[in-house]
Amino acid sequence: MRDVLPVLGRWYAAGVPFGLATVVQVSRSAPRDPGAAMAVGPDEEVVGSVSGGCVEGAVFELAQEVAAGGGARLETFGYSDEDAFAVGLTCGGEITLLVRAVTPERDPGFGAVADSVAAGEPVTVATVTDGPAPRGAALAVWPDRTLGSLGASGLDAAVTADARGELALGATGLRHYGPEGQRREDSVSVFLQSFAPPPRMLVFGAIDYAAAVARIGDFLGYRVTVCDARPVFATPRRFPEGVEVIAEWPHRYLRDTDTDERTVICVLTHDPKFDVPLLTEALRRPAAYIGAMGSRRTHADRAERLAGAGLTERELSRLRSPVGLDLGARTPEEVAVSVAAEIVALRWGGSGAPLSATEGAVHPHRAP
Repeated sequence: MRDVLPVLGRWYAAGVPFGLATVVQVSRSAPRDPGAAMAVGPDEEVVGSVSGGCVEGAVFELAQEVAAGGGARLETFGYSDEDAFAVGLTCGGEITLLVRAVTPERDPGFGAVADSVAAGEPVTVATVTDGPAPRGAALAVWPDRTLGSLGASGLDAAVTADARGELALGATGLRHYGPEGQRREDSVSVFLQSFAPPPRMLVFGAIDYAAAVARIGDFLGYRVTVCDARPVFATPRRFPEGVEVIAEWPHRYLRDTDTDERTVICVLTHDPKFDVPLLTEALRRPAAYIGAMGSRRTHADRAERLAGAGLTERELSRLRSPVGLDLGARTPEEVAVSVAAEIVALRWGGSGAPLSATEGAVHPHRAP
């Protein structure tokens, strides 16, 4: 949804109705996670995807129907191989979609949501998917305000409280309530989709490898900052547009920067005077990934210095070094792919092995 919102925001601002299909529930080896979206707008323009191509044709027709005035629809697509022309998933999974029309009248908060996502402001969108409440009704929830309604004040209050809790986690998924928001009932299904600010990637060492890592980090959706103590190297012209470049001693910058459980830290300096104080700071703070470049000999020396600086074995075990997966990478761009592959594998619990050498589902089910 985050990827298609800029286009949807323009359609919305122009007052053009469009059909929006959102994945609200998945099972088994589903191709896309909850929150994936596809929209059909003016002149049959399509943006986004809900299945990677398996059911997009059927969803296109559904989105056109609701945009032309039809009511919101809840549709489930599962595996189908008996008929070569049947609409279904080939992966063996199942997805449930909410397909609804979006207009300023039906969803007064959509434009403000699009603006907040573009500005990096946290917001959660709650949408009724099933039950006695109006299907497709939407409520946008910010930390300090709300816009829209799910049809009942009690339901709005309960969902607002839960949505603000989900904002801190950036969580997305179905929740269940009674018609007036009762916690112990499940007659009303509400899909909560949280848009937290993008996670951060902090790249230390303004070398050629840093430019490649920054580029792929931006491609993966991270808000990227490159930091180096040497002003001659820490210049914006050496890095992709949109990447923040800071000239500062790395450990000082990190000490004054907030990180969380989604933050990625890539240390590419491989110089003890930078590495040791920087990694001492990094390994004692929240982060999803901490990787450091260098040979195995460099890593051994670095680990010894860090242990001498007082880091425990548990803290040192968080360090991914030498950085990246074993792809045989040589060029800065290839090394960046190796680093990105390790970050993605760690994020989703992948093994890093070739899929042809593994068994089971390609996209294992993950608990919400």
